[in-house]
Amino acid sequence: MAKRACVVIVGFSLVLFFSFRTRAVPQEPGAPHIHVVVDMVQLNVAVTDNQGNYITGLHPQDFAIAEDGIVQKLATFGEGNEPARRLLENAPGGQSLGQAVSQDPDTGQRVTAGDLSSLVAGANVFVLFDTSNYMYRGFVFAQDAIADFVRSLEGADKVAVYSYSRDLSRAARLTADRTQVLRGVRNTVAGDDAALYNCLLLTVKDAAQYPGRKVVVVFSNGPDNASMVPPEDVAELAQSTGTAIYMISTRQAQLEPISTAVFERMTAATGGKAYFAKTWRDEKRAFASIRDDLAHLYSLSYYPQANNNTGWRSISVKLMSEKLKKYHVRTRDGYRLQPSRFSAGSVPSVSGSVPE
Repeated sequence: MAKRACVVIVGFSLVLFFSFRTRAVPQEPGAPHIHVVVDMVQLNVAVTDNQGNYITGLHPQDFAIAEDGIVQKLATFGEGNEPARRLLENAPGGQSLGQAVSQDPDTGQRVTAGDLSSLVAGANVFVLFDTSNYMYRGFVFAQDAIADFVRSLEGADKVAVYSYSRDLSRAARLTADRTQVLRGVRNTVAGDDAALYNCLLLTVKDAAQYPGRKVVVVFSNGPDNASMVPPEDVAELAQSTGTAIYMISTRQAQLEPISTAVFERMTAATGGKAYFAKTWRDEKRAFASIRDDLAHLYSLSYYPQANNNTGWRSISVKLMSEKLKKYHVRTRDGYRLQPSRFSAGSVPSVSGSVPE
């Protein structure tokens, strides 16, 4: 059994899903006012060369996006920590973005599409810290690595720290107060068996309640030995809610083939990366690599073209010119539409919200 496994799940592949539907709100008798409720899919895309160096300075026209083979038009574009800028003037249905309305299916909050660019800026980072009995010997070193990581997240708007063993503990809720987050890291205590996938699923659900770029960071020191949830369910939910997963595990964990394969599949599917660290110095370097990744991601969003597929939708992102095709593109590979929750009087439909 692997002794240590640092798992970092950094979710910067955000998705805001708002269902396509129309709703008539009477302005006056006989003159209904139509609000167009739109879907917005946001991707965070890393572009690297063969040596893993980030390719910067690309432009919207350098990217081609397809969903289920249907070509999409970019709606917003941003690089690194800069705010995303709007590219389209009209939402689906021909209505101006400033007039079109979206509704967050989790909160019921309604915002104009003109405000949507602000929803894809910044980052919400969730750190999930393994405090199971796998962590006894390296507990203090792990706390130090996480604390350093939190301090270094200059591009993140808000950070949360959760810990887990058999159960999930929300040590510090999502906040912009770094002092509160660091206090949460220091207040964590070691527990018993590791239910990684159970607690990771709950963390992804929490992250999905927030707009913006979502990051979940799991720092784990061993394989899962107590979960009832399969890792495939966690990976699909992360994809469908736009949460990319980055995992760091120790050399001992890498010797556990099942966990290693799961970590690699999960990170690849969600647009993240897997790291295997031999020492605590390697762990710190892995955290630094994740921080750099967050600072170099391109933010792309689009309103999906008409598509009758209400199940799994595959996403393809390619670079346009022959000069750029030698580079590697990393992002999540799709999402599944999920039933959303609605406020009273709303029209049922499907969206990318997380079911209860």
